[in-house]
This record gives sequence, structure tokens and C-alpha cells, in this order.
Amino acid sequence: MPHVTRPDDISAIDTLIGFRSPADVDRNPANVRPSQRGDRHPADYMYRDIPATAGATDDETVVIADTLSAMDRNGVGIGLVATSHPAAVVAAAAHPDRFVLASQVDARDVVGAVREIRGAHADHGIRAVSTFPAGTSPQLRIDDAAWYAVYATCVELGLPVFVTVGVPGPRVPMAGQHVEAIDQVMYDFPELVMVMRHGAEPWPDLAVKLMLKWPGLHYSTSAFAPKHYPRAIVDYANTRGVEKIIYGGYHPYAPELDRIFRELDDVPFRDHVWGPFLRANAARVLGLDRAVAVPAPNGATPASPGRVSRRRRGVLPPGRDDPTCSPDVEPPGGMRR
Repeated sequence: MPHVTRPDDISAIDTLIGFRSPADVDRNPANVRPSQRGDRHPADYMYRDIPATAGATDDETVVIADTLSAMDRNGVGIGLVATSHPAAVVAAAAHPDRFVLASQVDARDVVGAVREIRGAHADHGIRAVSTFPAGTSPQLRIDDAAWYAVYATCVELGLPVFVTVGVPGPRVPMAGQHVEAIDQVMYDFPELVMVMRHGAEPWPDLAVKLMLKWPGLHYSTSAFAPKHYPRAIVDYANTRGVEKIIYGGYHPYAPELDRIFRELDDVPFRDHVWGPFLRANAARVLGLDRAVAVPAPNGATPASPGRVSRRRRGVLPPGRDDPTCSPDVEPPGGMRR
């Protein structure tokens, strides 16, 4: 496969970005044992270059400006930020063309989770919901009945749900995030738009099979340095999954934007993949394809973001009407039509 250099005229949408926090902020999930908690990061054993917290502050203006500076340096036009950080709502209000909001919910309190989604949608116009099944105590599997009210609310409000899947980085059990659990959820909620987060490892091949099967299922590259993107995901993006793979970073937790965008240049995506990967897929899933128009960095004319599905938000038509599917491309895993 010929290597195609990443275009520099696409204003990217980052589906996982945040703000620096002081060193005394504990980001470990409550169910991590005290002896196994991370120091600078809940999974600090996994990362070699966790950003230093020296100089971090509670000043919302400062941390927002810091994230905006990193976005500007790397051509990121819009960032999806979690309302759990105190600066997020402030950032979205002050810079509505640069930040959109997601609410992270915990289905152990089902009524509270639904109220949180509805309230944040009404008050702040959230564009997404996120969940961390392995981070609850007790854990709730992705297909646990407690999550179903959350999924139903997302369908009703037209919101995608970003779900952490695969072996979790923090030292907690993995059973709650097994990729196989997604199959039942997508069957029960055919209108749900779900985006897998944080790798789906060690089951990226299964993640690809499920994306082929379920139109509303997508994958975000969040928390991974580009040189570690699973090969199955890159291959799928280059063939039948051009509209399913979505860029997600992890700034400023680990790795930071500067490193991510340096390494993106070496990812072997085909030319037609970059626009959907960096922008168009996220714009469609988050409902931004018509709501927000952000100019490309450095005043350049934005590249075409790729075909935007005419079907409802996030759900793609299966079959031969996908122009990226050609008879001479062998789908991942040997699957044929």
C-alpha cells in the first residue's frame, strides 16, 4: 500500500480532548485498589511520556488557553470535552466554535444518569454521552440492563454514546468492557450510535466484525499514540470502514497533541481516508456537519471532508452503495459480501 502523507488543510475534530489539572487531582477510578493506583495517570505504567503537572492551575482561563494553543499548533478546529472537568462548560460557552460537550454518566444511578443527560442537553446542548463500564463499582457490563435507560435516552435525543471498550488501562477487572457485549446492545437498539473508545484490545478484529455488522457502530482512536493504532483498524479504514473510524486523541493526559500529530504523518491511511477520519465522520456523528463550520488552519481552503451519509446521524448504509467498497478490495478478516 503506498504511503500517503497526511493533508495539512483539514481542520480536525478531536473526539477526546481535555484540560490540564493540578497534581493533587486524583483521576483514578474509585474501584482501583489503593496499592495499585497510578500516580500521574491511572494507567501510568502504560505511558512513557505522561505530561508533567508542574505549573498546572485551577484557573479556567489559563487551562482553556493552553488547550486552544495546542489545538491551533496542530490544526484541530473543534474538541469534544467532558462536562466533568470544571473548565469544559466555561470553554464551550466562551468558544462555541471550538468546543462541544459530552456528559459522562454512571448507570449505577439510572435515574440520576438519565436526568444528567436530559439536563445537560437542555442546559448546555451536549453533543454526546460517554461511559466507562469498568470504572464503576460494582462494574456494569456494556450490555447490563442498567445501561439500557442511558442508551434509550441517547436514541431519543439523537446523541451518540462513546463507550470505553477492551482491557482497561487502570488496574481493574476487564469483564465489564468485553467487546462481545456490544453485539446484544446494537441488536436491542438498532437506532443507537455507539463509538468504541480506547482501543478495544485485545479484540480489534472482533470490533471490525461488529462494525461491519451494525451500521451505527464506530471506533475512535482515543488514548493511542498513532504508531500503536491496531493494524486491523487501519486496514478497515482503508477498505470498508472509511466512514466508521474516527480520530480521537488524549491531550493533555497522555499522549499530547504535538506527539499525536507528528506520528499521524506515518499512519498508512489511503488518501481518501484522511478527510473522513480527521473530520467528516466526527462531524456527522456529533451532528456538526451542518451546525458548525470552522475554517481550515492557516487560512487554507478546507479539503473535502468526504461523503456525508444522507441517512440519520451516524448510521451508514450497508452494502454496495458505499463507494469505498470495490470488488478488488478484500475486506478485513477474509469476509466477503
